[in-house]
Amino acid sequence: MNIVLFGAPGAGKGTQAKELIQKYEIPQISTGDILRAAIANKTPLGLEAKKLMDEGKLVSDDIVNGLVEARLQEDDCKKGFILDGFPRTVAQAEELDKILAKSDRKIEKVIALEVSDEEIIERITGRRVSKKTGKIYHIKYNPPVDENPEDLEQRADDNEETVKKRLAVYNEQTAPVLDFYKKQNKVYSVDGAKKLEEITKDIIDILEK
Repeated sequence: MNIVLFGAPGAGKGTQAKELIQKYEIPQISTGDILRAAIANKTPLGLEAKKLMDEGKLVSDDIVNGLVEARLQEDDCKKGFILDGFPRTVAQAEELDKILAKSDRKIEKVIALEVSDEEIIERITGRRVSKKTGKIYHIKYNPPVDENPEDLEQRADDNEETVKKRLAVYNEQTAPVLDFYKKQNKVYSVDGAKKLEEITKDIIDILEK
């Protein structure tokens, strides 16, 4: 089961990935996690990526693709994997097809979590983190019961202006990627504004068709 989870920042990809990991015992692969691990382990690609990041430059597609290829060759991916946040561009999607073809694999289904920009802005700008416990809350959906209000803070990049910029980048870069997979008849849309367990059920129904 080789799947891609799509959705804007704050659409709930991470939450749904955790449910799928438990059910299917396949890993969630996020480029951020792979990058951090490669840098921590000082792999050749990790060192190259760190140099670029230290210079304030974007990590190139070649490096990201190389990291993903190495990760997909690990034993825990034999039964399948959940890609989260990758591919972000059509060039990455094309390269991913080539990488998988080498081991006679392919992306089977692309799950797109559909959430309106307004809903995402409300979700992200309402997040609060406790300085004492590190727990994450939401002023509307998950308000803290036993925390002092003065211990809660909003992350610097959880403000409306930053969220709108991130959404604009996502919509510009990612719409073409979904079109790429639609041409392969692999995209399945899920209403990401439903309750968590309903979304999980919808995704599982799609995966088990």
